[in-house]
Amino acid sequence: MSAQHTPRRTAVTAAAFGAVLALTACGGGTDAPVGEPDAPAEPVDLRMTVWTADEAQLELFQSIADDYVAENPELVSGVTFETIPFEDYTTSLTTQLAGGNAPDLAWIFESNAPEFVASGALADLRPLLESTEGYALDDIVPSALGLWEDSEGLYAYPFSTSPFAMFVNTDQIAAADQTDPAELVASGGWTFDAARDIAAATAEDSGKQGLVVRDFDYQTWENLATVWSGWAAAPWSEDGTQCTFTEPEMVEAMTWIHDAAFEDGAMPGPGTTADFFAGDAAMTITQISRASALDGSFDWDVVPLPAGPAGQQNVVGQAGIGVFAAGEHPDVAADFLAHFTNPENAEQLAGYFPPPRASLLNAETLAGANPSLSAEQLQAVVVEGVEDAVTKPAHKNFAQLSETVRAELDALWTEDADVEAVLTDTCSAITPLLEE
Repeated sequence: MSAQHTPRRTAVTAAAFGAVLALTACGGGTDAPVGEPDAPAEPVDLRMTVWTADEAQLELFQSIADDYVAENPELVSGVTFETIPFEDYTTSLTTQLAGGNAPDLAWIFESNAPEFVASGALADLRPLLESTEGYALDDIVPSALGLWEDSEGLYAYPFSTSPFAMFVNTDQIAAADQTDPAELVASGGWTFDAARDIAAATAEDSGKQGLVVRDFDYQTWENLATVWSGWAAAPWSEDGTQCTFTEPEMVEAMTWIHDAAFEDGAMPGPGTTADFFAGDAAMTITQISRASALDGSFDWDVVPLPAGPAGQQNVVGQAGIGVFAAGEHPDVAADFLAHFTNPENAEQLAGYFPPPRASLLNAETLAGANPSLSAEQLQAVVVEGVEDAVTKPAHKNFAQLSETVRAELDALWTEDADVEAVLTDTCSAITPLLEE
């Protein structure tokens, strides 16, 4: 079926991504550290690309930026936040970079972090952040910085470290006379097999869908990390050089996913769209930041990810804010980033984006910014969800790997698929890319 899907990144973009970043670095900047900005001849306009179109979020961003402009009129005349749709974000950003139209700052996906960090396209922020009074760089959880560091340099601030969790439509589950997942969490019985059985029974009762891995849609395969991590599976080795799709843990996990969709009726099959937040499904795995989409039209709960055969594993999605070294004013842009992400503003941003600062990772602080979630929910799925978490797959050659894996996994999404054979073919296809 999915041979007809349109890739989220074009093949040209995937093939040229690394080259574009390298050219960006060479075309006007380096990865040298930025320092305190000197006042330009006249105040400058800064541009930052984001993928959110949420009006409340953009209003908050602009408020923080306006404060910076008011405090630094000799440096900046304004800050513009340019929204690029999520599904086209990396393609559009790459196009801007290739065309010599780099934004001053940009949000960056965790999956592309190694590419950006290795490219030299981003400015090293560490010296400026360390020297900025009151910034408290050491307050940031060290594990949150891992993707954005290279040797001594720090090339982006992890503005959002958002745990994945399971949202539950308790109305649908109760109507199907199924066990409340919160009870299973309390008793130690909250597993992927239990979630599958509840999802299948609830879908049969409601005529709707059971368990949805949000934004997977049989295209964005890396979101399945929220499931296969329970098997301690991964697509490639930690150093990124060896394919591990054929390891027993991954074969078992992908077999579970395949059967949940094609045999058990627990997950929607290819071509079926189901929005949990519109009441179309009993459960969904998504980031906790999606809680703002709940409108009170049904009773719900949120619980940690279930345990797999290897136990319960927390998974986070992460996004960083970087400054392009090839931008016209990287020093000013970095100074604005220091303002945008300082402790006070990080606390404001925590209302939408789980913060990487240890001082803010507590239920009391997060409850004030997330009124729809209880302190108990925040403790279980946010505070504890960040601890010992793994991120979704990332690699210095991720753009090409992503397209290749997606194309190979198309053969998996049929009822009679040979899971092990498909994963073997996937390894054969991506091994040359891992070795580049």
